[in-house]
Amino acid sequence: MKNQLRTIVAAASFFGLTGLATALVAQSTDATVDRAEEQAREAWRISMHQTSVPGAGCFHASFPSREWEEVQCAAAPAYRSVLPRIENRVQTVGNAYDYVAKAPSGHTFSSVAGSFPTVTGVTSESSVGVPAFGDGGILGTNEYTVQVNTNFYHSAACGKYTRCLAWQQYVISTNTPVSLTSNNLTNETEVFIEYWLIDYGSSRRSACPSGFLNAGSDAEGPGVDCVQNTAATKIVGGQLPITDLAGLGLSATATAGGTDVATATYGGDAYAATVKDSYTDIASGWSEAEFNVFGNAGGSEAEFNSGSKITVKLALTDGSTTAPTCVSPSSDAGTTGETNNLNLGSCSATGGSAPYIEFTESD
Repeated sequence: MKNQLRTIVAAASFFGLTGLATALVAQSTDATVDRAEEQAREAWRISMHQTSVPGAGCFHASFPSREWEEVQCAAAPAYRSVLPRIENRVQTVGNAYDYVAKAPSGHTFSSVAGSFPTVTGVTSESSVGVPAFGDGGILGTNEYTVQVNTNFYHSAACGKYTRCLAWQQYVISTNTPVSLTSNNLTNETEVFIEYWLIDYGSSRRSACPSGFLNAGSDAEGPGVDCVQNTAATKIVGGQLPITDLAGLGLSATATAGGTDVATATYGGDAYAATVKDSYTDIASGWSEAEFNVFGNAGGSEAEFNSGSKITVKLALTDGSTTAPTCVSPSSDAGTTGETNNLNLGSCSATGGSAPYIEFTESD
């Protein structure tokens, strides 16, 4: 390409077309600068998923700075995900049918970072109701979530209740209700963490621990499901278009005795929301991780247009260089009840200094 450009410039100069020669050189220089700028931004985005926040709260950083600045938190969203319902499952991806990364034996995840390296043919998406979940959720165009989900784990936060399971979801949502008693929506895209103790207590009259709300009981056990959302960090006003999916990144960290963090990157900005790990103690047993794009809460489905194809990548930190395992969807993999309408392709797992899994899904 460089030789071709030199030839054109030389020919233009020979024939006295100096203006054309100057324009061609300028275009080549601009393209080089643009590529260098995008490479720098991508390196910055990766670094922000690895940069610790200074404490609890909500944070923001702008390229090229790697310093987190505390910002005003939005109220804790009245968002509610749902547990999977595997019986008579008809959804394509999600509702415990997904690829999940499993850490090598003896290891747990301290952080994972999800991205969509390739997105092609995506022109539209709508969150639609699913009958098995009562057609719940936040429905409509560009209503969706990007989620990192942990495995269910009987942690120290469960205390003496042996059936209790801790669970944590790191969420980007394009809309949430303003409160549990209002149907009004924030109309903002936010990042936050939803944390759970499932089947806590000895009866359906049990009280949840401090820091949780009582979400009622499920049919599986005698206890109650305890849940709460962290305060949210605003990403943009309005519903982030699904056509921008390739520009979204979401990472999750869990630190025993410390702070768990959800970090979102979009364009030249990074956003973080936090919660104390002690609410769930999930860091002590986080051995599986799910990352994908789903419907917006309530068991809803993200319905993509025909011809959509997405590559999903989940980078993993577990203290080893061993390749993780791609847990097969036929093994009831994944922990969220939300879904999308795509079909899963193949999954590959790579070890080394930066282990990850990667898979495709398409209409």
